[in-house]
Amino acid sequence: MLFRVSNCLLATLAVFFLLSPAQGQNPKAARKPNIIWIVGENFDLDFGCYGAENVRTPNVDRLADQGVRYTNVYSTSPVCAPSRSAFMTGMYATTTDMHHMRSHRDDDFRLPDGVRPLTQRLQAVGYQTANVTHLGERVVGTGKLDLNFVNEGPLYQTKLWSEIDTSKPFFAQFNMPEAEYDIYDRKSAEKERVVWVGEEWHPKVATEQNVNPPPYYPDHPVVRQEWARYLNSASGMDVRIGWILQQLKKDGVADDTVIVFFGDNGRLEARGIHWCFDSGLHVPMVIHWPANFPAPKGYRAGLVDDRVISLIDLTATTLVMAGLEVPPLMQGQPFLGSEQTSERRFAFSARDRIDETEIRQRSVRGKRFHYVKNFTPGAGFPTLNRYKEKCFLVKPLMRELQAAGKLTGLPADLMKPFADEQLFDTQLDPYETVNLAGSESPDHRAALLEMRSALDTWAAETRDRGVIPESPEIVAPFEKEMHDWFGTPGWVTGDPQTQP
Repeated sequence: MLFRVSNCLLATLAVFFLLSPAQGQNPKAARKPNIIWIVGENFDLDFGCYGAENVRTPNVDRLADQGVRYTNVYSTSPVCAPSRSAFMTGMYATTTDMHHMRSHRDDDFRLPDGVRPLTQRLQAVGYQTANVTHLGERVVGTGKLDLNFVNEGPLYQTKLWSEIDTSKPFFAQFNMPEAEYDIYDRKSAEKERVVWVGEEWHPKVATEQNVNPPPYYPDHPVVRQEWARYLNSASGMDVRIGWILQQLKKDGVADDTVIVFFGDNGRLEARGIHWCFDSGLHVPMVIHWPANFPAPKGYRAGLVDDRVISLIDLTATTLVMAGLEVPPLMQGQPFLGSEQTSERRFAFSARDRIDETEIRQRSVRGKRFHYVKNFTPGAGFPTLNRYKEKCFLVKPLMRELQAAGKLTGLPADLMKPFADEQLFDTQLDPYETVNLAGSESPDHRAALLEMRSALDTWAAETRDRGVIPESPEIVAPFEKEMHDWFGTPGWVTGDPQTQP
């Protein structure tokens, strides 16, 4: 008991000295900072501050210029529900049994002992929490949760900015609605010059004529049109981010509020989301520190930070921002403040069942090399998934071109099953098209062996549950929906006799 009290006292004193104002500083520094998460859904580094072309993102760019821009942040999953479940708890979804897409929505699943949602940890120390959808009449968020745990009680206290008491510390999350633009009904394609964003208009920066899609897609009008629409969604999202920043200034809390902008998983493209390539895992992150609080260790305005960071590290880092200790069993680790641990060598990611599509992949990402282990023989880009088939016109297009003998080069290679192991040199091959797993180069061989071993160690230490099959009763409804959609059960089972 004495040991626990002493630790508690030391932690309290540490927080006091960390947050207490030095002589001459603003007295507001004695209180905890507000914290805002701006979550871009399905984005890679497609913003002006990262060098992207054909986008207009002045608000994100300004946050980066005045804050820290992180270049090597990777989500733990290439799809939203497992990734969000991980960064809301600071734990790998593969450890906590939340690794399948949209699982545990109608059962009695509870988080393991000692694992709690971030917002409940913040509420316990006085933070008001909000999942904001509106600033007045303006829509600034979807209110999306999409978590693989639903029985932990309320996670937020409000969804309206107007209900936040800005005189006290708050944590506000904005899940940006521009991320998936309108891939379901494609209404923006009807407008040639502008995209509608709330009650404001902004130019279409990207067009079919000026974009340069990745070389693994065929040079085709549909590909160019879809790529332009994705880039324009980044520009549209930036408009909403501007509204949030304006509101902070209007309410007089801009200098008291930490702003974190990041993506929940990789890019909204057919070879991005769902797959463990960089395009499915690499996410932007920008952190802007407020003037009324002393900057933590590791933060410097204008800094570009190239450390390898896992998105679950944001959970621990947010606790540190709030002056809290990181729970000893939390798998995420802080990357800001004096509580920083040793720098990550690798970021680990996982993909398991997504809806009706049962494919297992694991990813190990270092600063230069990227290793992907494919555990499902025969799986690849053409594998069917209703969401992908409906939303990404490039998939049926490439099947048609392949059937007509019109696919060559990298697009034709993309239609082949994935190799059991893939190794990419992301410096020389940023699109990850050349598999070096079979290379005899000593450097490539050394990277392969090191990352293969690192994956085995990570799987054992984190108790990766990917080896545990789901009950057939869980998967059956998804498979039926797949069959009803396409009319060919073999497309689900992988029977090559029934696939195109």
